[in-house]
Amino acid sequence: MTLKTGWAGRFYEDFEVGDIYQHPLGRTITETDNIWFTLVTVNPNPIHFDFHYAAQTKFKRPLVDSTFTLALVTGLTVSDISQNGINLGWDEVRLPAPVYHGDTIYARSEVLSKRESKTYPDRGIVTVKTIGYNQDGVVVISFKRTIMVYKRGHAPSIPKPQVQA
Repeated sequence: MTLKTGWAGRFYEDFEVGDIYQHPLGRTITETDNIWFTLVTVNPNPIHFDFHYAAQTKFKRPLVDSTFTLALVTGLTVSDISQNGINLGWDEVRLPAPVYHGDTIYARSEVLSKRESKTYPDRGIVTVKTIGYNQDGVVVISFKRTIMVYKRGHAPSIPKPQVQA
């Protein structure tokens, strides 16, 4: 039997300005996700969990917490963008359409720039623009994200357990 390694994510050398990554996974948001996230982040805005209150707004139903949407779309991109890096920041976050319970969110990213790190010679700086969109193709979030990415051969290693048959 041959042990085959899985996808290890991109390294600095793998990024090229102009490349577009269609991230492979989508995620359907549940009511529980939204309520849990508002509780964990101590967000008391009733638009996220009070159906009666939300019915009186132009949306007519609860909205998914926008910071959940940001976290979810960032997470959908990790295997392609930041699995071998760390976030340095998010810029120009925009929320052009609401997200509701039951929406399935997908993401796509474009590499905007890359450069060598001035401080860490084993890493580079990459900036991407990501859009998140729902099952109908409506863009619900966009942002730029800058990450510091390891160069190939310099990322911390992940222990490989010895599995006995």
